[in-house]
Amino acid sequence: MQLVNGLHFKNLRGDLFGGVTAAIVALPLALAFGVSSGAGAITGLYGAICTGLFAAAFGGTPSQISGPTGPMTVVMATVFTAIIAKSPDQETGLAMAFTVVMLGGLLQILFGVLRLGTYITLIPYTVISGFMSGIGFIIILLEIGPFLGHETSANAIESLRNIPTFVNSFNPIATGLGILTLIIVFASPPKLNRILPAPLLALIICTLVSVFVFPNSNIDIIGEIPTGLPKLHLPMFGKEQIQDMIRYSLMLATLGAIDSLLTSLVADNITRTQHNSDRELIGQGIGNLFAGLFGGLPGAGATMRTVINVRAGGKTPLSGIVHALVLLVIVLGAGKLTENIPHAVLAGILIKVGIDIIDWSFLKRAHKISLRATLLMYLVLLMTVFVDLITAVAVGVFLANLFTLKRLSDLQADKVKAVTAPTEQLKLSPEEEELLKQANGRILLCYLGGPMSFGAAKSISRRMSIVEDYDVLILELSDVPHIGVTASLAIENMVKEAFEKRRAVFLVGATGTVKDRLQRLRVLKQLLTENEVPSRLEALHSGIILINERRRTAGGEVI
Repeated sequence: MQLVNGLHFKNLRGDLFGGVTAAIVALPLALAFGVSSGAGAITGLYGAICTGLFAAAFGGTPSQISGPTGPMTVVMATVFTAIIAKSPDQETGLAMAFTVVMLGGLLQILFGVLRLGTYITLIPYTVISGFMSGIGFIIILLEIGPFLGHETSANAIESLRNIPTFVNSFNPIATGLGILTLIIVFASPPKLNRILPAPLLALIICTLVSVFVFPNSNIDIIGEIPTGLPKLHLPMFGKEQIQDMIRYSLMLATLGAIDSLLTSLVADNITRTQHNSDRELIGQGIGNLFAGLFGGLPGAGATMRTVINVRAGGKTPLSGIVHALVLLVIVLGAGKLTENIPHAVLAGILIKVGIDIIDWSFLKRAHKISLRATLLMYLVLLMTVFVDLITAVAVGVFLANLFTLKRLSDLQADKVKAVTAPTEQLKLSPEEEELLKQANGRILLCYLGGPMSFGAAKSISRRMSIVEDYDVLILELSDVPHIGVTASLAIENMVKEAFEKRRAVFLVGATGTVKDRLQRLRVLKQLLTENEVPSRLEALHSGIILINERRRTAGGEVI
């Protein structure tokens, strides 16, 4: 196995340019996410460097750029608030919060080792759409305060409650800079955007306006940023916080996995390649492990930065490594240049990020697709904003699976046919129709088609209860590729009931895994070898013969 997935030096120029371009885009976002998390701008840069470097080196998506993202920052802001509130001092609380990031990274590595990558991406789109839109609204709500010149609220609900206060006492200079930021990021021409990304352009222009036009405005700015290499944050646990730490680490790991693998799918689509989901999870886990160890925000695959990297020429992990190294150079020597950036400018950049995260396309047309899917999406969205991220996803996935199972059960029920006379429901040959007519209702033909799971069991039992008066049961499984345990037990009950009432049973077409399952459950043990027949026609012939024998014994008319 290649140590660095997809690494080669045939695209050196494209990877260098892609990595530098991605770093330019990542810089203002990393600073903004760091400030928004409540832990400081430098944590965003450390997170971008660690996840960007290690996820690129050990991940499974060659062109992917990783770093702090909106969803991960929203969770991390909650982690900092909750853990520090229960800690004896802020330093201990920060150490435990970064331990949560490390635990999240270890869980992601475990997800990859257990090969769960494929399953994580099976979350229904309605749930993902509602969840991501909810994250977008949370980011917007959290940034309203800084945008209007106030401090960031602890959570989205608190920010929502404080909106009247924010509006009534807004800082005109901070708000003006925030509005200017939004104008630049929304109105920047595409051609200019390719040369100088809109977030960085807004950062430069608005910071210069703040410094030279409003030098004594006293608005909130980033302030002094540490330069040099970060300090190690060794893992630290507290008895009172351990449950919260495990819960939040699982939340970070799951969310980071979903975020990264969705970005991997986007990267596959534009590069016409195929990522390795499990390896990507391991790479992201290593990146987050080091991010927590060096006091950085957790990260994930960043869609916008990945797309920009690919469009700029990046194709191999070298572009992600270059992106991280460029940010490292900035941290080591350019900290002074970022000290005067106003919080309102970063808030404007993040509001644009929040707006972009909201799935406007699906929100506008979801009601045209399915009312049930629309309601599920809005439920997940509202729970994401007002309850909790993991609860929102868990409830959404649970309900989506219930709806899917109901639809599959209905489809499977339609494939269960129980007939005693020729019918259009079941296609029979002329000879088979004639034999079924001759039986005069004494043969019950039960046909099962398609995969039979527990959803079909109820339908099997219901079909059997409709017809009571018959002498021969023909159970046809020729078109069943798979049968579940519950459906197998329903068949077993059917066979038992038939034997108890002294009826003959013929089994048609049980082969492969279906036959193996029935043998393991000892359903076939009740049937003699001659009761297993290869075709429906032969079963009907055998049924007619058996009915005739019984009628001769009883002195009735033979058919």
